This record gives sequence, structure tokens and C-alpha cells, in this order.
Amino acid sequence: METKSLRLLIVDDEEAARYGMRRALESCGCEIAEADSAEKARALTSESKFDLLLLDVNLPGISGLDFLKLRRENRSLRRRIEIETSQRGALLGNSAAMQNVRAMIEKVADTDATVLVRGESGTGKELVARELHERSTARSSGAFVAVNCAALPTELIESELFGHEKGAFTGAAARRQGKFEQANGGTLFLDEIGDMSANVQAKLLRALEERRIERLGGNDSIPVDVRIISATHRALEEEIAEGNFRADLFYRLRVVTIDIAPLRERREDIPFLAETFARQACERHGLPERRLSRDALRKLMEYDWPGNVRELKNAIERAAIMSEGEELSVNDLEHSPQGKASIEAPMNGDLSVPYTSDFRDDRREFERRYIARCLEESGGNVTRAASILGMHRQSLQHKLRELGLGRRYVAVGGATQEKVDK
Repeated sequence: METKSLRLLIVDDEEAARYGMRRALESCGCEIAEADSAEKARALTSESKFDLLLLDVNLPGISGLDFLKLRRENRSLRRRIEIETSQRGALLGNSAAMQNVRAMIEKVADTDATVLVRGESGTGKELVARELHERSTARSSGAFVAVNCAALPTELIESELFGHEKGAFTGAAARRQGKFEQANGGTLFLDEIGDMSANVQAKLLRALEERRIERLGGNDSIPVDVRIISATHRALEEEIAEGNFRADLFYRLRVVTIDIAPLRERREDIPFLAETFARQACERHGLPERRLSRDALRKLMEYDWPGNVRELKNAIERAAIMSEGEELSVNDLEHSPQGKASIEAPMNGDLSVPYTSDFRDDRREFERRYIARCLEESGGNVTRAASILGMHRQSLQHKLRELGLGRRYVAVGGATQEKVDK
């Protein structure tokens, strides 16, 4: 197997010193470049990347120490610019909810704490995970590896995470690295962690505690240096109560929790999001720039968006492609697959759910409206509503939080906000 040779840069103003170091290091098979001043070294490092820098402290002009200090300051400045630029990129919105999310990211990004990101489908959980990775000084240079636990069959997810040896199972024709090894030195994002089987949960917990894994069919214990960020739309406390999720793993995963509010709870972000998505869509597809009409924007504000930001982005992109006028109108929005009925669907009372081509989102929206109607019928009394629904009161409270109704019906202390149980 061919190994990649190290690339070295020797910076010394004395030619004899450079010659001596070159002679000593060439026998090791290294690729060597030379510079007799910090200025020349700066030019070389801007053109090429080096694995190692051998730097004389006493250089004419800029000293070796000053050169290192300038490089460190430039790297720090570039990092700050990248962070400031990205702040308005993936995580758009100026609502208090989004400001809280960005503040949490800022606090925990440079730590190695495990983070649990919670939110409905389409709210941007993976975007939060990527922001945490990109803002980490230690991890950003490593890989960001994402795994959707809900998309993989139970019998495959273990191999996907931990890898396998040749012959470990039928079809394992060669050794394969798992996601843990691929993410070594970086971040492993486990999306929809609540869908993971009990057997894989146990192995994941062990990997988190020991920071070592074993491939399927193998006996070697492999050390891994990985930061775990997980995400779910489920109320994991309820899953624990029902025996579907391990409590010890839950506490391991949620050292820090970041909650992303659904779009219907931060409607003030919709105008900015919609205008941004419209501009991006027009640029992407080479279309003339079109702004949203006032009536179209009002319709967007009235709709509940069960698919959250993802649904809004897709609706705006379709409208931009279909539009023939100078601005995006209500008629353009009504030609989207959500249809006129969905955009005009009332926020409360009506149990009919629009067809959005996403079964999970539609089912979730029906569940949310059904439970909201039940609570309205019971005067906001959670205990009475739980009895009608055939659920335990605590299970209903978890469900309300999961569906984004917690702020309305469940207070922090457990009492309902609209009506305290009597």
C-alpha cells in the first residue's frame, strides 16, 4: 500500500542550516520546501499546504514567533468571519425562539457535550447539528457524518453504525468501516434516534461510555473519538415510559437539549424566510427575481405549515417556478401540490388535513388537530381530555409537547396554561 509522504517547510535564514535539515530529512522520504524569511514562508503556505513547519525563531524582518502569531490570528479571524456569515445562512429567523437556538449553539459548540436536538419534522434539526459541528474548533476539521435511524432496517443499522468484518453475514464480501469510524475526529449525527431498536440502543450506550466499538463479526476493540449529536421528533420521555427507549441512553444523549419551535409558533419569521427562499429559488433556476405579493404573504402567515420550514421552502420554490407575473401571487401558491385547500385550511376546529405527499407529516397534523379539538371540547382540562382520549394524563402532556401544543396547554410545573385541572 502506497503511503503519502509528509510535506515539510523549512524556514531559516542560514543556508547551511537548511541544507543540514534537508539532508537529514530527505532520507525519510519527505517532500521538502525551503524559505529564508517569514515573508517567503507566508507566500509558500498560501499556495500549498504543509504537514510540518520547521521555523527558526530569529529571522530577519518578521521573527519566527511573530510569523506564528500572525498565522494564528489570521486563522481566528477567518473562523469568526465564517461564523458570522453562517449565522444568517442555515438558521434563518429573528424570532425569540430562533435567537434562543443560536444562543444555545454558541454556548455548546466548542464543548464536546452530547446534544439532543428536538423538533418536528422539517424544523431544521440537521441544520442545527451542522452548525454545532462547523462552530467547533476541535471538530470542524473532521467529518460530519449523518445517519437517519428511521430510514434503515433494524438488521442493517448495526452494521451501518459499527461496520463489519468480511463474512460477518451473508453478503459481507469485504470489511467495511461503520459511521463511527468514518466520523472519527469529527461529529456523528444520529437523526430520528427514537426509532432505534433496543439492541442497537444498548450497543450505542456502550460505545458512548467506553469510546470504543467492535465491528460486526470482529473481536477487536477499536477506539473512536466522536462527538454525538442526536435528534428526534418523538417525546422520548413517553417512549421510556412505554418501554421503547432506554432511560440511561436518554440521559447520556441529552447532556444539552436544543428545542426548535415549529413554524406555526414563530410566524414572525415567515416573511423573512419566504422572501429568502423566493430569492434563492429564482437564482437557482435562472428566473427573474419575484417578490411575494401582500395577499400571498398573508396566506402564508395564516397557514399552519405542518411540514414546517421544509414545506414552506418547497412551496415557495414551486410558486417561483410556476409564476408568470412580476411577483408571487396567491394564485401561484394555490398551484402548489398543497393546493388551495391546504393554504386556506383554518388553524383551529377543522379536522381535515391537507395532502402534502408526506404521510408522517399529514398524520402528525391530524393528530395535533384532533387533540386540540378534544381539549377545546373539555375546556382546556388536560385530565378530562386524557380520559376522553383513553390516555394517561402524563402521556397526554408528553404528546402535547411533541405536537407543539405544550406552551398552550401545559405549563412548566405541570398545570395547564389555559385552564388548571380542578
